[in-house]
Amino acid sequence: MLQDIRENAQGTIAKIIIGLLIVSLSIWGMDAIIGGFSGEPEVATVNGEDITEREFLRVVQMERQRRLSDMDSPDPALLDDDRIRTEVLEALVREEIMSQDAAAQGLELADEDIDRLITQMPQFQVDGQFDSDRFVMVVRNMGMGVGEFRRAMRNQLVINQIRSGLTQSGVVAPAVVDNLLRLQNQTRDFRTVALDAGSVSSEVTISEEEIEAFYQNNPSRFTVPETVVAEYVTLSLSELAESEQVSDEQVADLYESRAPDMASEERRASHVLIEDSGDAADQLAEIQEKLGEGEDFAALAKRYSDDTVSAKDGGDLGFASRGMFDSAFEEALFSLETGEVSEPVETSFGTHIIKLVDIRQSDAPPLAAMEEELRRELAEDAAGKRYAEMRSELADMAYSEGNLTGPAEELGLEVQEQAGVTREGGEGPFEHPGLVRQLFSGDVLQDKFNTELIDVGNNESVVARVKSYQPQGQRDLADVRDQIREQLMQQKVRERLTERARDVIAKLQDGESLADLGLEAGNWTTHEATGRGNRSLAPDVLRSAFTLERPPEDGVTYGLAEGSDSAVIIALDGVTDGDGKANEAERAQMQQFLANQQAQREYLAYQQYLRDRADIERP
Repeated sequence: MLQDIRENAQGTIAKIIIGLLIVSLSIWGMDAIIGGFSGEPEVATVNGEDITEREFLRVVQMERQRRLSDMDSPDPALLDDDRIRTEVLEALVREEIMSQDAAAQGLELADEDIDRLITQMPQFQVDGQFDSDRFVMVVRNMGMGVGEFRRAMRNQLVINQIRSGLTQSGVVAPAVVDNLLRLQNQTRDFRTVALDAGSVSSEVTISEEEIEAFYQNNPSRFTVPETVVAEYVTLSLSELAESEQVSDEQVADLYESRAPDMASEERRASHVLIEDSGDAADQLAEIQEKLGEGEDFAALAKRYSDDTVSAKDGGDLGFASRGMFDSAFEEALFSLETGEVSEPVETSFGTHIIKLVDIRQSDAPPLAAMEEELRRELAEDAAGKRYAEMRSELADMAYSEGNLTGPAEELGLEVQEQAGVTREGGEGPFEHPGLVRQLFSGDVLQDKFNTELIDVGNNESVVARVKSYQPQGQRDLADVRDQIREQLMQQKVRERLTERARDVIAKLQDGESLADLGLEAGNWTTHEATGRGNRSLAPDVLRSAFTLERPPEDGVTYGLAEGSDSAVIIALDGVTDGDGKANEAERAQMQQFLANQQAQREYLAYQQYLRDRADIERP
């Protein structure tokens, strides 16, 4: 494909297309073009709406990376790719169904609402302020375009409106709460004795035949993922800036120009807020009259203010600098003298009466504290033009050259190598999913072209190519023999331990004692009046003890808690129900929890109902 483009790049048709792209870019931005091509292959169609292969593969990749990050020792060979793809497709189908249902119910969010939420998300902020460059970088690192991210966010938010509506409708009878509280406060008397793996390990052997059979029957566990050795060059603004010479005089001049802005004034305000209503004007007049008579501002704020949070503190809003309040509120506040009270000020929240309580000034940080930062900024500013020119040259050469050596020599860059890059990524710049996706594309992997220039970070760009390719294969039996032996050994020991424990339980039920059975474990360990919240017992033992049936009168119920290297025999002697009593806060919390659980079940049932009725087609 890239070769066809290269060969026809000078043609008349190409010039017309490029002209149209430039117009589209100038109006809508890159995401309009990326998301504007039609005819993408689909993996499913839901009521006539396509789920594209591009979206599906992006989510599959994200899910694979999530599961790998959950592993103590990430190993792509342990992933069940077929299961991941099946689960991701089902999740996308259900999401599309719920999105269509939300649209049918008239649930929607305006573009302004999406913009407001995005600008408030901490991951898109720098020093507490929204940063558009960071937003684009983070979104692209997720393997998405800006338009895709906005659509995905809109879908999730409107779907959550349906979920929230059902959640708030959950109802649970008080008797159900009482019963659950009785169970929750229940205590149990039981005894335990543990059998460890060492007591049976000598009885277990693993043959070569078993190892080979396991290897042959589980080939997917021993696959080696396809990998490439990648060559790449990196163009970094920060590295270019290191060669720039910045004088002390330049740093001092920049500091002097910035110092007045870095010195800030903060003002402490108190206010009375009156929300818009029929009697708002009368209330404001009454407050102003009482202030004129000398009544305390804080007392009036506590009595009249609709801002219930600040009213508790006499209307105190604390210290704030410019840019923290509504523009009308800010203008009034910064025009007051200390102790002065404003006339009524209207904002979108209502009408305020503002008092300036105090003013404090903060000086600019000393030059020494900012010198390194200012020097770096000056160096990067000086290198910025050179970076932009080199970036453009590198993009052109990466497109036209069949290697990286020429571009690297021309621009004074170093060709580096990274081995072991998989479709899940690798170290360094290959953590960027967009770069990895191009590296494994047909144009780069099979046709040996360079990737496009990819921005992998803030003012850092990379071009890569495949030096060598290793297809997916299977590890030799010799390399995994010890691993298989250990795995089979653990499995057989657990099975033998369970058999031994069940045999002991059967004999205990027949009236024999631990001493009769010759167990080295010794006497029982007693646990009296043990509640569900006990933290001294292993969770699996506690869970098993509370799942056993009540023992008969003057009898015992036996059970077993199986662990990876031990089996704990449990003898349940008695059960004492809780009284079901709780304070109002605990009851309300429990009732809300149960209502949420019920609502979640209703939501899943509603989702399944819609899915059963949907027209779903898969190629």
